[in-house]
Amino acid sequence: MTARIFAFECGEITVPTDSFLAGEQGSLTVPVPAYLIDHPEGKVLFDTGLNLAIRQHKEELLGPLAATQDVRFPEGADIVSQLKRLGLETYDIRYVINSHLHYDHCGGNQHFPRATVLWQQREWKAAQNPKTWAAGIYIPQDFDHGQELVRLEGEHDLYGDGALVLFPTYGHTPGHQSLRVQLASGPVVLAADCCYLKRTLDYLHMPRSVYRLEEARASVMKLRDLQAGGARIFFGHDPEFWQTIPKAPTAIA
Repeated sequence: MTARIFAFECGEITVPTDSFLAGEQGSLTVPVPAYLIDHPEGKVLFDTGLNLAIRQHKEELLGPLAATQDVRFPEGADIVSQLKRLGLETYDIRYVINSHLHYDHCGGNQHFPRATVLWQQREWKAAQNPKTWAAGIYIPQDFDHGQELVRLEGEHDLYGDGALVLFPTYGHTPGHQSLRVQLASGPVVLAADCCYLKRTLDYLHMPRSVYRLEEARASVMKLRDLQAGGARIFFGHDPEFWQTIPKAPTAIA
């Protein structure tokens, strides 16, 4: 069975370039993507963008991380407004999948109290550490909202038909995961932050800082294998690649 994907741009972040490409100078402005996957068994969000509270409380939420994160989050960029462009309400979403629990990937989770949320067990465990809250690495206000939670151990076929398959891509964080989606045109991999940029996939040019470099490299190599098998890789924050992607309300073909 196949599905459809709709891409949303939920703001932008400007960060030091070496955050994405070790050793590079300057800064880089990147999109904050989120995706709706429309499947006959139920609609799914892959990541939810930024928390509305970051507009007024960035320093409080991000702590020391705020100094390196220039966030642009205009009106209408939040995930609820994006869904309305497709005529959808928050209760239309059956599942929320977070690639990981950094602030630009789960900040909109609060809007989906009826949805079931899927994380890797390793990511959930990492996000329970108060030291990471103080550092702005994990922010409970983004993800701790009491929804029904499924904590995964490895690969998971969401509907049992091969159309939406979650798989571990550890390294960027302890429990990062990506999503393979079967479109009519072939498979698409929503890589998220295991591969920020096309340059990382092409040249193994890794970020300055990851949770575990060996695992992060292995995850990029896994993406290379999937690409060699015919999958299209959607990078986590690549501004040039992002310009080539149709945005909602147009579906990705």
